[in-house]
Amino acid sequence: MDGWVGAWTGGRAAVHIGNVADFNAQFFVPGMDAAQRARRLRQAHHYACLAACYSPEPALLVLPAEVDREWIDRLARELAWGPVELHSGVAVGRTVAEALADRPALAARIADSGHPVVRWGRTPEDEDGPELAAVRRYESKAAAHELFAALAPGHPGITVPAQERPGGRRRAARRLTARAARGLTTVLKSPHGVGGYGTIVVEPAELFAAGGGGALLRRLVRSEILPSQGELLLEEYVDAGPAARLRDLTYDAVIGPDGTVHPVGAGAMEVAGTRYQGATVGPGAVPRAAAETARGFALAVGERLAADGYRGWYDVDFVTDRQRRLAPTEINLRLTGPAIAFMLRERLDRVRGHGHLVRTLDAMPLGARLAPEALYDHLDRLRPRCARLGVTLLPLIPTAGHDPEPAVGLALAGPDAEALDAAQALLTAANHALTGMFEALR
Repeated sequence: MDGWVGAWTGGRAAVHIGNVADFNAQFFVPGMDAAQRARRLRQAHHYACLAACYSPEPALLVLPAEVDREWIDRLARELAWGPVELHSGVAVGRTVAEALADRPALAARIADSGHPVVRWGRTPEDEDGPELAAVRRYESKAAAHELFAALAPGHPGITVPAQERPGGRRRAARRLTARAARGLTTVLKSPHGVGGYGTIVVEPAELFAAGGGGALLRRLVRSEILPSQGELLLEEYVDAGPAARLRDLTYDAVIGPDGTVHPVGAGAMEVAGTRYQGATVGPGAVPRAAAETARGFALAVGERLAADGYRGWYDVDFVTDRQRRLAPTEINLRLTGPAIAFMLRERLDRVRGHGHLVRTLDAMPLGARLAPEALYDHLDRLRPRCARLGVTLLPLIPTAGHDPEPAVGLALAGPDAEALDAAQALLTAANHALTGMFEALR
């Protein structure tokens, strides 16, 4: 099979391993205490449920958190998958690599499955070679910025925001205060933040209300927005203006085993503050001019990654400025949230016909804490209402419904943005209504 699907899995059903926590853990900074690590681990294990869609079709699925068999069977019916061998709940309270080390039979089953094996990302447990070295290098937002600056002159429509590396937290605090005194908004970044963690936009008014740069940094550490140790980067804030049709976008691609870069596509991301919430991919999701600019630059980035030894999935994220130029912000050398939307679009287009628009909603708030059976019942009531809009509802993250801040991860697939918008509004209202429903039962 040609194209990115062939480069990714050869077009075959694959073994999917949900090692999100393993990937993130290699970038944890010193100073993170046990409670913080446990919270990060739990959040990563929820997100690892996306492993169901690490390729267009799973054959064997390994998940750290416990899931109900009915969940994967529902997805299999909707997506016309063959039988899926499920191993869930394998790594509660630890990483998948630690769990597999204690389960040699499962590790052997994976190795002897005869299927390609795909993971969220590479870790030292997989292999410590040039691919992992490239991951560790370019996952740094400082190294990515250097690459962006080197490539941008050859790509009209790309602008690279200025970035500072103050070299210490006291100097970072002073520079923040000095920039705020000039009326400048600053993006404060930890070099290896993931999913928006470790990145925050600092407005001058917020900094002065906090009592200056030093006081603000201490507050951000206490609230776990920033790590307590490690380098901080100060980056120019790119203002899209109030009339921006598109603020955040991404371009995904695959570097095949032979080093060839295969384009996947552009997606429109939903970002709340600096926290990624989901993405929309498919026809018209990103305006043509922006998609072409993103494609050219992202593929140039991929050529450099390939030359440095990286193989696999990656993306480049962008924000837009007032002149509709694209400003690259980071490289992700792993699977990504938008990658799941691309996998679903590929599968749905293959089994139902071309033209699907797919939107992922990674953490839709629920109005009440729901056990798995209650969550499935809730979604079952919503599924036919979405279908009447021409939209297929797919549950992707079913394990966070009983968290202190309950949420569910979903995907919507339909013919156009209007249908997806209507279905999303329906779901938001129904989830919110759970609050009143459960209060009435008390």
